[in-house]
Amino acid sequence: QVQLVESGGGLVQAGDSVRLSCAASGLDFVDYNLAWFRQAPGKERELVAAIDWSGTGTYYHHSVSGRFFISRDRPGRTLYLRLNSLEPEDTAVYYCAASDNWGRVMGGRPEYWGQGTQVTVSS
Repeated sequence: QVQLVESGGGLVQAGDSVRLSCAASGLDFVDYNLAWFRQAPGKERELVAAIDWSGTGTYYHHSVSGRFFISRDRPGRTLYLRLNSLEPEDTAVYYCAASDNWGRVMGGRPEYWGQGTQVTVSS
């Protein structure tokens, strides 16, 4: 059984930084393209950042480019998202996801999802 478990969210102030982690079981991250999505109240889920299976290709949503950084622990089974210069508009539930198909990641349809971790940014 595949499980993705996010951690690291919480209540922070605008301008703060936080690092999210996603640990996998039942799935070897080495073979998968990985991503972070987020969903804010009343909004659709959106792709925030993605990293391909090799670790050399990345994508960032324009609203987080230069502030958020995605990375993966190649020997292990952990995905990270570093969130810097947080803004109230970054408040959302953040989900990690995995797919063996990059197109599915970019299309918002990865096969595997975590349960999400809440990030709340106060002004």
